[in-house]
Amino acid sequence: MPGLLLNDLLWEVLQQNLTITEQQWLNEKSLAQPRELMTAFVAAPRFLSKRVVDMDVSHSLEISKLLPGFSIEGWTVVRLSRVWLLACLEATDKEEYIRHIETLFDTAEMNELVALYSALPLLEYPEQWLFRATDAVRSNMGVVLDAIALHNPYPARHFTEAAWNQLVLKVIFNDKPIHFIVGLDERANEPLAHTLSDFAHERWAAGRKVAPQVWRLVSKFLDDALLKDMEHLFESTQPYDREAAALTCYHAEYKPAHELLASYPDLEKAVQHGNLTWAQLEFTDLNTYV
Repeated sequence: MPGLLLNDLLWEVLQQNLTITEQQWLNEKSLAQPRELMTAFVAAPRFLSKRVVDMDVSHSLEISKLLPGFSIEGWTVVRLSRVWLLACLEATDKEEYIRHIETLFDTAEMNELVALYSALPLLEYPEQWLFRATDAVRSNMGVVLDAIALHNPYPARHFTEAAWNQLVLKVIFNDKPIHFIVGLDERANEPLAHTLSDFAHERWAAGRKVAPQVWRLVSKFLDDALLKDMEHLFESTQPYDREAAALTCYHAEYKPAHELLASYPDLEKAVQHGNLTWAQLEFTDLNTYV
C-alpha cells in the first residue's frame, strides 16, 4: 500500500538523522501498545534531537511522488518522528483508533498540534478529522495554520468549497505564500475569485499591496467586473502587479481580457514566449501591509 511505502520512506529519512540510541527508542515505541505509543508522541522532545531534518533530494522527490504536494522540508526530527509514530498506530479497530487520535488532539500543546495536523494525510479514516482540520484554519497560531494549509494535501482532498475558500483567504490575509497550498489551481472557484476582488479593493483603499499570486485564482472567472481589476493592475507602478495582470489575462477564456493584454505588447510577448510565468511571482516574503 502507498501509505506503508511512504512510512518506510519516512523511516529511512529518520535513520539518517537519528543516533543509534534514538533509532532504537523510536522503533521500540512504534511497535508498542497504543497507549505507550501515544506517550512516546508526547515525550519525543525528551529523547530525540530538535534539529532540522537533513534529507537527500532523492527522498524529497520520492515523498512527493508517493503523496503529491506533501513535503517534510524544514521539519524538525521531533516533528517527523511524531508523524511517523502516528502512521504506525494500529488502525484495525476504528473506534479505538479514533479515540486515541482525538485524545492527542484534546491534550496537545502547540508543537504537538503541528505534528497532528501535518500527519492528517497519513491517518486512516480521513473523514473523521475534517472538523479538526477546518478548526485549525481559524487558529491564531501561525505554525498551526502553516501545518494544515501549506504543503498539506488533506484540505484539497476533503474540504468543502466554503472551508477551502476560508483556508485560502486566511493564508492570503496572513501574508503567507499561497503557492505552497496543495491543489490551489485545481480548486479555484468563482465565489473565491469575487471574494478576492473585494479583498483587493479593501487593501487598495487602505494603501496596501495585494500579493501577485492572488490573481492566478481569478483568471478562469474573468468578467467585466474583474477585468476592471486587471486595468487597475496594468496601471500600477509595481512591475509584479502588471506582470500578474498579464498572466491573468493571458490564461483567461475571456476575449476582452485578451484584447486588454494586447494593449501591452511587451508583457504579452513575455508571457507568450515563456519568459514570464506564475513561478516568477512566487514570493515568500510578501509584507503586503507596507
